[in-house]
Amino acid sequence: MPRTDGSVGGPIDHYVIGVRQFQQQVLPPGLPVTTVWGYGSTQHPLSFHYPAFTIEARSETPVRVRWKNQLHDRTGRYLPHLLPVDPTLHWANPAGGISDRDTRPAFRTTPGPYTGPVPIVTHLHGGRNTEESDGYTEAWYLPGALDLPAGFAQVGSFYDEFRDKFENRFDDAWGRGDAVFQYANEERASTFWFHDHTLGLTRLNVYAGLAGFYLLRGGPADLPDGVLPGPAPRPGDPPGRKYYEIPLVVQDRSFHTDGSLSYPAGRAAFDGFKGPYVPVSDISPIWNPEFFGNTMVTNGRTWPVLRVEPRRYRFRLLNGCNSRYLILKIATRALAPRPVRAALPFWQIGNEGGFLPAPVQRDEVLIAPAERADVIVDFTAVPIGSELYLVNEGPDKAFQGGKAGTDFSPADPATTGQVMKFVVEALTAPDTSVPPSQLSLPTIKPLGKASRIRQLSLSEQNSATLPHVGPRQMMVGTLDRAGNAVPMHWDDPVTENPALGATEIWEIHNLTADAHPIHIHEVQFQILDRRQAGRAARPPEPWERGFKDTAVAYPGAVTRLKATFDRAGRYVWHCHMLEHEDNEMMRPYQVG
Repeated sequence: MPRTDGSVGGPIDHYVIGVRQFQQQVLPPGLPVTTVWGYGSTQHPLSFHYPAFTIEARSETPVRVRWKNQLHDRTGRYLPHLLPVDPTLHWANPAGGISDRDTRPAFRTTPGPYTGPVPIVTHLHGGRNTEESDGYTEAWYLPGALDLPAGFAQVGSFYDEFRDKFENRFDDAWGRGDAVFQYANEERASTFWFHDHTLGLTRLNVYAGLAGFYLLRGGPADLPDGVLPGPAPRPGDPPGRKYYEIPLVVQDRSFHTDGSLSYPAGRAAFDGFKGPYVPVSDISPIWNPEFFGNTMVTNGRTWPVLRVEPRRYRFRLLNGCNSRYLILKIATRALAPRPVRAALPFWQIGNEGGFLPAPVQRDEVLIAPAERADVIVDFTAVPIGSELYLVNEGPDKAFQGGKAGTDFSPADPATTGQVMKFVVEALTAPDTSVPPSQLSLPTIKPLGKASRIRQLSLSEQNSATLPHVGPRQMMVGTLDRAGNAVPMHWDDPVTENPALGATEIWEIHNLTADAHPIHIHEVQFQILDRRQAGRAARPPEPWERGFKDTAVAYPGAVTRLKATFDRAGRYVWHCHMLEHEDNEMMRPYQVG
């Protein structure tokens, strides 16, 4: 991502990044182009892309971004959403005005989709920053369009408060249709990503294209140049530069025959339920509890091909899917019966919180929505001319744990079971990187003793008015003294309020049938163990050690996390299956 002119080499890296609508060749050449949304530098029109170009950040050098909502046409008129927006959820609700924004509006008849101006707010996933720069879900803002409807709220409930705090702290004014965030970059070197986080709209805004990598380098928790495969892409690289470090975001999508994005327009697409909906019942008419597309898109292209040399590569993997868990392998045949035998191993060296204590050799990589895996793949011994495939053996439905082929059917080998292809070509330069089995990774400092243990719950609720219809919504909450779930709505009073500087253990009881990726903003935590009744506590997997920001909470288990809350302010924790997050499976928490 290009920086703002004049900021290169200064004490702060400045960016002005807009969100725009444009067309991109996502499907194979010869098929129609797709209208998408994406981030880009407003000074560099060619930088707008789905997914976004990568922000390269340096340890201890702050990054300041002016995020501009430019979802309007060339005449300044606002653009409606590309996808069907369900206005019956608890969501941003700009049409409710100041008094009813960020609520679940009441309707006398079943409404159609919302078609007004679209709010956005961007969250740096994995960052540890002050509250006004976190991308709080109720700090959204509409585009600075000329035709905003009268009476609409132009900003979310927390926008003004966070604008004032930011301007007082950094003396940099926010403008109409934008917000300015500053990222301190005091974390360990790692793979972060940024994406939209608007209340009740995250699933649709991310699906439309609003996501990108943010790579933090340097500092004591990084390795010297040359140890790992490289280089990675850099601004100003000449055409034809070879790259041996490549970030890969994998997402599932569906398309109409005209190339446009396809997303369910009604609840019936999920379970066949055709009503009655709100207000006769409590079932929302458009929202789907999960989404699973029928194509796989990597870095904005369906089933792409990467030409590689017989040497080591570093891949920074991100599961950017809305609901889908991925189980990635490298195979020799795209359509081989599943599960396949791995043709090459992955050497995982890092996760969301930076490097692991030691490299871990894996035949497959399970990666939940929002999780990252920093891996090395060694093609050195693969003959020139060989073709290998990155395949997916995760299920084409909600993941509940277990093994592919034993506990669930793997993804369709002809479609969602394929991710991308590698074609091995001749070596152009010697590989001087260190073999992964010989790597010595930076040390990890464990967290201190916890001062409090919190009991938290994950649950889902079926219809209260229609028997056997559900789920109606997914919820996080607490437990009562008898160990029963106490589901909490988004707007219920805050129940998680760590003292500033406190280290706490959060015990997350998953009372649902599905595995949920749980993300806590502001902190990097450590997984202590997972516990189930009648069984010994299970320690974190080797690739889960160190620090993380997203953890899989398996059904029927208690996942125990430890974190230090060292920044005062208001943040959120939630399930990162975006359809769940958008319908009550998210709660605010307050530090200090």
